[in-house]
Amino acid sequence: MSFSKDFLWGAATAAYQIEGAYNEDGRGLSIWDVYSGFKGNTRYNETGNVAIDHYHRVDDDIAIMKELGLKAYRFSVSWPRVIPEGTGKVNEKGLKFYSDLVDKLIAAGIEPIVTLYHWDFPYALHRKGAWKNDDSSEWFLEYTKVIVDALSDRVTYWATINEPQCVLGCGYLGGFHAPFEKAQTDDILIMGKNILLSHGKAANYIRNNAKKKPMIGFTPIGPSFIPKDDSKEAIEEARTRTFGTAGERFCFSLSYWSDPIFLGKYPDELYKDFGDRVPEFTKEEWALVTEPLDYYGMNIYYSQGLHPEDGGYPENRYQGSPENHLGWPVAPEVVYWSSKFLYERYGKPIMITENGMAEHDWVCLDGKVHDSYRIDYTHRYLLQFKRAAEDGIPLAGYLHWSLFDNYEWAEGYTQRFGMVYVDYTTLERTIKDSGYWYRDVIESNGENL
Repeated sequence: MSFSKDFLWGAATAAYQIEGAYNEDGRGLSIWDVYSGFKGNTRYNETGNVAIDHYHRVDDDIAIMKELGLKAYRFSVSWPRVIPEGTGKVNEKGLKFYSDLVDKLIAAGIEPIVTLYHWDFPYALHRKGAWKNDDSSEWFLEYTKVIVDALSDRVTYWATINEPQCVLGCGYLGGFHAPFEKAQTDDILIMGKNILLSHGKAANYIRNNAKKKPMIGFTPIGPSFIPKDDSKEAIEEARTRTFGTAGERFCFSLSYWSDPIFLGKYPDELYKDFGDRVPEFTKEEWALVTEPLDYYGMNIYYSQGLHPEDGGYPENRYQGSPENHLGWPVAPEVVYWSSKFLYERYGKPIMITENGMAEHDWVCLDGKVHDSYRIDYTHRYLLQFKRAAEDGIPLAGYLHWSLFDNYEWAEGYTQRFGMVYVDYTTLERTIKDSGYWYRDVIESNGENL
């Protein structure tokens, strides 16, 4: 068994990282618009004000997607572009941009996959308490209704919230993503509940109101611990550690987010750590949170590894071990083990909604970008995904991160993830060697791996 005939081969992006046009055509401000340029928040105080100007270059960018043979394209909608204040009046020009984008993708033979939230929270609602405000799930539902009512006659695939671990852990626990805050544990627990409820209300609305039969997913980070060997004991140890809640860092864990959605309960370990401080859902709220999903969207880059007490290398690294430009370890086996652990626990087909590597690309003297290391990286990871398929795990698709070099959040423009190189001074696009290699993989449905 290999990749199915209806396997979705594609690539992914996020609105704030590519669109630019931050103050055009009625768009409101997001927390990234307001806070990314503050000194010390991002590398070189860079912002996504222009990014790669996808908003104005969308036709050329879709032509590139078509040249690469993409079968699917996952993009996110900018909440403040559509509803500038987060609630209330809809910005019709902003909504039309996404409606037109969907039409153009379909005309190019590319399946649109819509992510409702990829971190650009409306600043107007941030000032009202953001996720700590118990009204936040109703705000998100109002926004969801606008997008679903406008696009669901043409869109089949939906993702609700991208990487809630980063929304909460990076934005409010670690404080190194917008809004760059460090909240107390009890507030983190409250925000987590409201994010889960936001997901549930959105999924429920899509399921019951989409004009086309929907395929709905959730896209957390999906890294697992890799077993030390093939023994049953090592595999079970890796599985147990993969679904641990990590104490005060619970919001970075897999099980804190996925157990409520797929199993209808918080992990037992969370109650052991925090007891009655864990905010409960009502019976009606649980019904929303557990709205059945169609696939598990897994954003996967590297394996988990604990740091030893002596401060040496973590378990997933060693002296001279391979890593990408961000220092993330190269660990292809994590794709197999994550797929296996997640499917066995939650029972949903796996779609890799993000996978890729940051590197130091540049245009060579011959005018091309020779990123052989990205080809090798992607090849290795896809072989492990193919291994999962051969093991009988149902797989829905693979979406490479990213289609384009773009604004990499707090790292600014220093990290290049794209299969398409972008000159940030001229905004010229150049398809990298990896893009042409991936085109061949798509054409063969992965048989040439």
